[in-house]
Amino acid sequence: MDRSDQKRRGASTHPENPEPSFSSTPVSANSPAAASPDAGSPANNLRKELRVWTRDLLIAIGLALVIIVFLYQPVKVEGTSMAPLLSDQERIFINKFVYRFEPIQRGDVVVFWYPLDHTKSFIKRVVGLPGETVEIRQGVLYVNGKAIPEPYVPPQYEDNSDFAPKTVPENSFFVLGDHRISSNDSRVFGPVPSQFIYGRAVFAYWPVDHFGSLETTEANPK
Repeated sequence: MDRSDQKRRGASTHPENPEPSFSSTPVSANSPAAASPDAGSPANNLRKELRVWTRDLLIAIGLALVIIVFLYQPVKVEGTSMAPLLSDQERIFINKFVYRFEPIQRGDVVVFWYPLDHTKSFIKRVVGLPGETVEIRQGVLYVNGKAIPEPYVPPQYEDNSDFAPKTVPENSFFVLGDHRISSNDSRVFGPVPSQFIYGRAVFAYWPVDHFGSLETTEANPK
């Protein structure tokens, strides 16, 4: 909240000596007599330091707000398809501009418009890149015929079913939920076009016991 200080207007004052007196001895601007008696006092120095610290703090807060507003977006996770990494109703920040400067990589947890209904957003993990062939054999993910380790999928969340080989189209990505047995993902709606992907999950802030960075877990072929 902005606050403004109101100054009370007082009555006009008059100098005690209408006719000022002048010293017959000129005083140099650099002489001690020309300086304020409190100019170098510890109190003045402290006030200057406080002003500098306050200014720097306000600048830092302003920059942080600009970064949060323009670079990051808070979102709420709905559902359990990304458990145990993300839980239902968890709050996270996504980076909205990261893919303007670097490519989408395998292992990234991305937020995108649901291909079958663009009014909805989904959050999944990228497992297949453009041009790659994705296949699942008895729950094991294969990319271009090579098995992909998935340490982010706990044994109790594995899906032991098969998925026939699927080549990912150009400028599209194959995404899966970590909670593999309870996820509506590219096995159902197909690869996601890159223009639908608008952010990468980077940080969890609520609940407090989940507070921290959402590091990318890159999965590479064995």
